[in-house]
Amino acid sequence: MNKVAGFFTELMRRYLPDPFVFAIGLTLLSMVMAMLVEGQGASAVILNWGKGFWNLLSFTTQMAVILAMGYVLATAPLVDRFLNSIVARVATPRGAIIVATLVGGIGSYLNWGFGLVVGGIIARKLAIKVKGVHYPLIIASAYSGFTMYGLGLSASIPVLISTPGHPMEKLMGVIALKDTIFSAPMLLTSLAVIVTLPLLNAMLHPRDARDVVEIREENMAAESAAGGHSMGIENTLATRMNNSRLLSLVIGLCGMAYAVLYFMQGGTLDLNLINFLILFIGVLLLGTPANYVARLNEGIKTISGIILQYPFYAGIMAVMAGSGLVDTISRVFVDIATPQTLPFWGLVSSFVINFFAPSGGGHWVIQGPFMIDAAKAIGSSVAQTSMSVMLGNAWNDLVQPFWILPALALSKLKLKDVMGYTVIMMFWVGAIYIVALLAWGIMTH
Repeated sequence: MNKVAGFFTELMRRYLPDPFVFAIGLTLLSMVMAMLVEGQGASAVILNWGKGFWNLLSFTTQMAVILAMGYVLATAPLVDRFLNSIVARVATPRGAIIVATLVGGIGSYLNWGFGLVVGGIIARKLAIKVKGVHYPLIIASAYSGFTMYGLGLSASIPVLISTPGHPMEKLMGVIALKDTIFSAPMLLTSLAVIVTLPLLNAMLHPRDARDVVEIREENMAAESAAGGHSMGIENTLATRMNNSRLLSLVIGLCGMAYAVLYFMQGGTLDLNLINFLILFIGVLLLGTPANYVARLNEGIKTISGIILQYPFYAGIMAVMAGSGLVDTISRVFVDIATPQTLPFWGLVSSFVINFFAPSGGGHWVIQGPFMIDAAKAIGSSVAQTSMSVMLGNAWNDLVQPFWILPALALSKLKLKDVMGYTVIMMFWVGAIYIVALLAWGIMTH
């Protein structure tokens, strides 16, 4: 296993560019494919790209907020003590890898945004506390748990199609969560991933101490300094207001009161409300406005890659949708599918498309209609086909720089440092998803 990990790590080190270069390459590739495969003119391709470049601006802002403010929440004293209590019980490098994977996976199952942040935070803590931990691997392991979001409570496609009035309701109806993420096959799949993935990741840890790269001293210093800010020493009105616990308590309780009223009136959990809760829970836990601002300044440093690169992926998605490339890619797989195997081919095609359209919701908008039409035409399960698109998305995310950016920002590592490991994790998770969908399709037909 160490030889396999070494092979992929060296391969990525030599040939994998930084995420921004990767995004530029995918942009140019999607443009060339639109012209060569779909016969679209260069001017039309450029226009589609430019018009769609800011289509994810709202989502980009939401992601920047969830990462920066999630960092604040995850480093708040109460949460910090809880994470430290977990870390204190870990004594071995492989144990640290397992714990980082579990925390990232369980966190992502509950909510993908929280899982992205808390996984990276605990991975750094474990790397500092447990001597001999291979830092790139523990960051990759914490991130690998992100694939659980496709099976979890915030899985975008199953949650969307279970909501009355969703955009494709006339085509497919409303699909209850008991038929998707809470179905027996998907619950068993979740169990298989959360049990085996930590063990796989632990096996990837280098046996030779000379191959171990521990966390750098500057990262350890940054972690130790995260709570060391003190704002306002002078006893003035301004500094007393900056350090007022009463102000934080009042505004924090106002935020909590809104959330309670929102749910009492039938509101549902969405990304905006998640960000709202993260913000005001953080305000309450940090105690004073000054403490919150100090921690947020640390968190802001983690979002530069998101702000730069997400618009490029929006442009790629616009090229794919405007040229018809998504339908063409899907049709290649659907044309050879049977009712039993359509979910499998949906998984594979979704994996490919997710390189170009890595946002779950946006991915579904451009691939979903064609896949559901195919399912109805050949008599395949609409619920299974929908889940196949979701799992293909979550499977590809293991090697998709779009989503790994937050982990890289928190860890201060480069993409080539961790991708060799996530490639191996991708193969394992893919095997689980493929077996699950094939078995599910055969059992129900």
